[in-house]
Amino acid sequence: MSLAFEPGKWWPAPLLPRTDGRDLALIFVVAALSFLAGVAAIAGLAGDRAAEGWRSELAGSATVIVYAQGTETPDAAAARAADAVSGVKGVAEAEALEASKASALIAPYWKGDVPADLPVPRLVTVELDPKAPATGADLERALKAKGVDAEVDDHSRWSAQIMRAGALARGLAFGLFTLLLAVLGAVIAFATRQGLAARHDLVEALHLVGATDGAIARLFQARFARSAAQAGLLGAVLAVAAAAALKQSGVDQGLTALLPIAWTDLAAPAPFPLLGALIAAVTARLTAVAVLGKSP
Repeated sequence: MSLAFEPGKWWPAPLLPRTDGRDLALIFVVAALSFLAGVAAIAGLAGDRAAEGWRSELAGSATVIVYAQGTETPDAAAARAADAVSGVKGVAEAEALEASKASALIAPYWKGDVPADLPVPRLVTVELDPKAPATGADLERALKAKGVDAEVDDHSRWSAQIMRAGALARGLAFGLFTLLLAVLGAVIAFATRQGLAARHDLVEALHLVGATDGAIARLFQARFARSAAQAGLLGAVLAVAAAAALKQSGVDQGLTALLPIAWTDLAAPAPFPLLGALIAAVTARLTAVAVLGKSP
């Protein structure tokens, strides 16, 4: 005849005490993983927003590079180009840039002052209708119809590159997040094996009084789920605090275009304590059952 083992009912003290100095290292590791996962999630959301903002800005505009012909002045050619494209359906506004503004665009790439006689092409900035934007081909046809020698840059090449960069950033953030979850599972599995090994004699005694492998595994499952939830909460709070401090500081003003963190992004780490507890519970139970099942 064996005794039915029900944790907490007849056992005078918990098999796994709530506080154990050996768990401090585990809590630190899980908290660090949660912090890194939170930072990755926030950065992924901000990076995706930045890429979408850049793409929308480029998709809503185009640039016409105008070359003067014969005796026509560059300013006159630019004015004719602006007039030609302004009548195209899907164009909201077209403006010819002044010579000084065109020279200012190439000044960073020119050593010293830009020579006054340098034949700098005139530029026409075109704002497109966001609902039904004109295409580059539409603008080129209008320019040819007016006899304007010009090239159209509809920014499609840059938009494609930005979208690829955004997809790469999302992929890296997701990959890092997945890797951190895998590391968390490995850490919990290791801690479970070590815990069972450290309490081998007690586990054997429980088997002798009728405790099943499932009942013992539940002890480790609950223990590590609770520890992972606490450490996950700590890491998530630290990640939110770090992102909030970055947004509030003057540093974020210089990173606005690169990494525009929004207040709503700070909610990304909120599920981490629950997710960490779930992964820890499942991993601890599967590991404990596997280890106990191999015991003689």
